[in-house]
Amino acid sequence: MCGLVGFISHQQQDAVLESMLSVLSYRGPDDSGVLVSQINDNFIHLGQNRLSIQDTSKKGHQPFVSDCGNYVLVFNGEVYNFKSIRVELETLGQTFISGSDTEVILYAYKHWGMACLDKFIGMFAFAILDKQKQQLTLVRDRAGVKPLYYHLSDGGFAFASEIKSFHKFPSFKKKLNKSVLPYYFQFGYIPAPHSIFENTFKLEPGCYLEIVLKGSVPLFSLKALKENKGTDPFKKYWDVAEYYQKGKFDDSEAKIISNLEELLTDAVNLRMVSDVPVGVFLSGGYDSSLVTALLAQDKSRKLHTFTIGFEDKKYNEAEHAKAIAKHFNTQHTEYYVSNQDMLDKIELLPYHYDEPFADSSAIPTMIVAELAKKDVTVALSADGGDESFCGYSKYFMLKRFESTFNSSIKKGSVNGLLSLFNEKQAERFNSWLPKKHQATNIQDKYIKFKRAMGSESLAEMFSNASSYVDSYDVGRFLKVDSDLLGQFKFDDKLSFMDNMMLTDYKTFMADDVLTKVDRATMSVSLEGREPLLDHRIIEFMARVPLGIKYKNKQGKYLARQILYKHIPQAMIDKPKAGFQIPLVDWMLSDLKPLVDKHIIESQLDDEIFDVSEVMVIKREFYRGKHILVNVLWFILMFQMWREQWDV
Repeated sequence: MCGLVGFISHQQQDAVLESMLSVLSYRGPDDSGVLVSQINDNFIHLGQNRLSIQDTSKKGHQPFVSDCGNYVLVFNGEVYNFKSIRVELETLGQTFISGSDTEVILYAYKHWGMACLDKFIGMFAFAILDKQKQQLTLVRDRAGVKPLYYHLSDGGFAFASEIKSFHKFPSFKKKLNKSVLPYYFQFGYIPAPHSIFENTFKLEPGCYLEIVLKGSVPLFSLKALKENKGTDPFKKYWDVAEYYQKGKFDDSEAKIISNLEELLTDAVNLRMVSDVPVGVFLSGGYDSSLVTALLAQDKSRKLHTFTIGFEDKKYNEAEHAKAIAKHFNTQHTEYYVSNQDMLDKIELLPYHYDEPFADSSAIPTMIVAELAKKDVTVALSADGGDESFCGYSKYFMLKRFESTFNSSIKKGSVNGLLSLFNEKQAERFNSWLPKKHQATNIQDKYIKFKRAMGSESLAEMFSNASSYVDSYDVGRFLKVDSDLLGQFKFDDKLSFMDNMMLTDYKTFMADDVLTKVDRATMSVSLEGREPLLDHRIIEFMARVPLGIKYKNKQGKYLARQILYKHIPQAMIDKPKAGFQIPLVDWMLSDLKPLVDKHIIESQLDDEIFDVSEVMVIKREFYRGKHILVNVLWFILMFQMWREQWDV
């Protein structure tokens, strides 16, 4: 894993390049390199910090220049099948000086152009300078595992793995992009292609951007980019929606399970290709247990697994993960997290996440990454399983009420019934159920459920069930209006369930989950790999009939059937928990000094907030209206981010 930076300007600025690169040194502490090339009136600056994974020698040094000198690459990520691509290139007469995937990527481009992307299985963000075409191309992987940002200004065009590098770019202005704030305060993250700053964007997953280096045309706007190219410079080379739109498989269930297991096995084994130690984040849930189970089939492989636990049994899954690790005979490391451990990480969040980011599970993710880094340089995570295998409980809940929107009488009945209960009563009712039927984090789920039932369409219902803060509450305290939020767009030709999974894959997973894992792992120079986000898996699962994805009232039905081959069913079946923290308890105690420091009238911008309403929300929370905890947490993360970056 690495950090890359670059910019185009009309004068050479070596010191700026070095400064932008040094900010990301923790992403690649093993090596660093820069290069400046002039094409016409443009100076193209490229820099990269390297975390050595494949061929740890200096032969993999970047920027990597081709043997002919016409192509230059800076690259972050891994192409796992690079060895087979290398063999194919060698049959075409290509020779190699290293054993790195970096060199394979560059020569794949040299021989096949952008069609090389169809061959890559992996996670990547890279920039290729093609001197023959006089063109710079930025590329991001299909799922968006690796980040890539770009900035346009009158001083030129810049790109980087993280926004913080732009703070060292002379013409970068820290001008708040207020249009994204309603989205952030409802969902807790900022969606691609937008960022928290004006004129600064995320390159969307599955896309590349071509920049033609003509004369002295200034690249200070998207309009200028398009005029310089003559056509749209943004190209989408892969879109998961295309696979949902294809016909469903008509194979037998047994055949589908067999094909899926073969895909999964290849995906996890490919991600063990490394010249440094590799481990697995093991939570004890279906997804991480499945990854561990498939890897454990190679008995010659000694697996390292890592888990964190919590003293509060309500949040603790460490004992279960330990049992899974024992079953597969892994070299297991667990660490019980104290409140102080997590509180120490909170003030680091605004620095490492660059933008306001309110997913509180970033805190335990940073801690488990730090734990793993003591023993390994690469760790496999199991993100993407819920979106691909149909795992989120909201899918099943909302599916049951799909027919509600065909009957106003039913809808009124549902809302009337829900009004009889509050979230605390729902938690009490949940505790009366048999343990195997109990839901975790029931209060939050019940609140989202009530919110969803007040919707006017299926898309709005899904949006409300996916948000952490009620749009009504956002409207109370936020002065900013925006047409960015609206509601998720559903495809009328797809089923409700397919629309939900597709939307989560393209939004929540890419901009929340993967951002969380990338920054957490990179903060300690650890490479995180995502086997369940192998594009072949989601392409396959998008075409699996819903009746097999969700069967016997079970999500992840297919993943379960494969896992049951390797572990007793009774050992793995349990309610889903996930990384959670006792946020209400913290806001009432340990975090109260931070709240009182950042959420006070003198610190709140009255052009953004209705300050009096924010103070009312704060008082209501401390008087017992704990349903407002996410509102207060989101505001706190925003305020701490503004202080960190002096915005």
